[in-house]
Amino acid sequence: MMLNRWVCLGVFFVCFAIAVQQACPAETPALNEPPEGFVALFNGKDVTGWKGLVGNPESRAKMSPDELAKAQAGADEQMRAHWKVQDGAFIYDGKGNSLCTAKDYGDFEMLVDWKIEPHGDSGIYVRGSPQVQIWDPAERPEGSGGLYNNKNNPSKPLKCADNPVGQWNTFRIKMVGERVTVHLNDVLVVDNTVMENYWDRSKPIYPTGQIELQHHGSTLWFRNIYIRELK
Repeated sequence: MMLNRWVCLGVFFVCFAIAVQQACPAETPALNEPPEGFVALFNGKDVTGWKGLVGNPESRAKMSPDELAKAQAGADEQMRAHWKVQDGAFIYDGKGNSLCTAKDYGDFEMLVDWKIEPHGDSGIYVRGSPQVQIWDPAERPEGSGGLYNNKNNPSKPLKCADNPVGQWNTFRIKMVGERVTVHLNDVLVVDNTVMENYWDRSKPIYPTGQIELQHHGSTLWFRNIYIRELK
């Protein structure tokens, strides 16, 4: 009789603990608050620290300061029309152009959450160069995260690690020198691979450049964008 009493009491406490856990779920991490060692590239409220896209690294280098300033003003106006902030995330309507960091980066580690719709297509340009690929795995079974524009070095991810379209995904992108490592949803998909210079294949990738959230005519969402510069 005493044993049965203890068993019943144990079952009661287990059920009570489960009920409390369901009534008080774990606290959702705050959006756009960087982990230790990182800084936020996006404040979750507006486009501070970002700019519109002007050309590419090669074409921008040929512009005079006045030409670049004029082109940048027009690009920024277009950017503000198509990149909005809602619920702590960038939302892009698919009708403008890429969104770029105002600052250039060399070696870095980056975290970014992203989400697409069916048939979506985007990517992360590093040092102004394409790209760590984002697309719908239902159409491209190899999945996202590969260095799509590589010709001589591996371009496809090691495995498909995408969450279903419409759910959030997380990239961890590390770039040191010419080499890029990518984790998608904590799965290694690119392992220390040389990224080629799409704009001039006779040269290695540029030592510094802006980071871009790529326009490819799709509705896009980005949030929790953090960076840690590697000295």
